[in-house]
Amino acid sequence: MTADTATEVFEEHRSVLLGVAYRMLGRVADAEDVVQEAWLRWSGADRGEVREPRGYLVRVTTRLAIDRLRQIKARGETYVGPWLPEPYVTDFGNTVPDAAERAVLADSVSLAVLVVLESLSPLERAVFVLREAFGYPYAAIAAMLDRTEAAVRQLSGRARRHVDERRPRYEVDPVQRRALTERFLAAAAGGDLEELMALLAPDVRLVGDSGGKAKAPLRVLESADKVARFLVGAARKGVAELSVRLLELNGGPAALALSGDEPDAVFQLDVADGRIQAVYIIRNPDKLRFLAGL
Repeated sequence: MTADTATEVFEEHRSVLLGVAYRMLGRVADAEDVVQEAWLRWSGADRGEVREPRGYLVRVTTRLAIDRLRQIKARGETYVGPWLPEPYVTDFGNTVPDAAERAVLADSVSLAVLVVLESLSPLERAVFVLREAFGYPYAAIAAMLDRTEAAVRQLSGRARRHVDERRPRYEVDPVQRRALTERFLAAAAGGDLEELMALLAPDVRLVGDSGGKAKAPLRVLESADKVARFLVGAARKGVAELSVRLLELNGGPAALALSGDEPDAVFQLDVADGRIQAVYIIRNPDKLRFLAGL
């Protein structure tokens, strides 16, 4: 395999590798670092011994992501306020023709699921991602992780139960989510308390992630009244040169608020039974810089 061919093979699988690394880490910069390290391993490997490049690259990326996740957990970093994953630009519609597969991929990268995955061990998270998001058989995962198939099945079962117990059960209809997102944005921007109350479920939750570097609630807000009044108050304070654009993030419609040309916030909603069940707001500037220029 020539150097040019090796580069082409790697680039062919880059999006998959980034998808694995991001689901493992929930951080775009860390995921990109892992994929870059995987490239260095690939470029220095004896590729004549590699029978299946995609499997080899996924294995290397997964192991690097496990190491990175262990390092992050070992540092025991404290985070100011609620934590949400970095927004991740997705567009499964053009790359994944099967609707069922698109739904699985979108769910596995959703903010709600990624928050739950943070509580798994690195090995549990790796098995969950490879099995649930990418459909790898247990035997293949076992080979990737140097574990027995029985051990992988046990890890998978434990991770699946943990996620099922903690993940919220929301609809993933993108048309309804987009329509409610547009109505929500109009009501929030206009400070329309009555309309917001009509859109929000009674037990709605608002999770704001600022990392202490921007204004956002330092605790999760619960109830339609508290969430609506917070949004109305935020609208009254305003943002300089505000503009909003809709795009797809983490497998669903989201709103990117810009102050001039700089990302100021990301809003995303979870929806069920025609009402908004959760509002996610990401304002940590470190997590928004990847969206600049979109």
